[in-house]
Amino acid sequence: MTSGFAERSRGEWVLTADRNKLSVATIYDWLSTQAYWATGRSRDMVETSIANSHLYGVITPAGDTVACARMITDQVTFGWVGDVFVDAAYRGRGLGTWMVGEIVQYWTEVGVLRILLATRDAHGVYEKIGFAPLAHPERMMQIDRRPTF
Repeated sequence: MTSGFAERSRGEWVLTADRNKLSVATIYDWLSTQAYWATGRSRDMVETSIANSHLYGVITPAGDTVACARMITDQVTFGWVGDVFVDAAYRGRGLGTWMVGEIVQYWTEVGVLRILLATRDAHGVYEKIGFAPLAHPERMMQIDRRPTF
């Protein structure tokens, strides 16, 4: 999937939606071995999820992938930011906040009315971008077949 997202830079970092510039192998490794919400996810599952969503990543000047996120959206009423991950060696530099902020800004400008994400421990990071707890969590329901984490 492609969106009309134009690359953005912040110092030496580049945020891109060009899948050819992002390492799926690196993203797969992060998600399947380090991400609490995706540990054990198969390579096929990662590739299928990428193929059916908008993939974003931060790259170094050398082209190394150091962060990623996906947007799943109908492009009008709803979007879900998922699989947000920053390589441990690059954390603490604001890359995750910048990346998700740019993604949210882009899709807000497209006209998506509601954007959600889930986090176990980074609420403060996402509050800086404008995320808040659900106004009516009692309205939300789920079917969750993932392994317990």
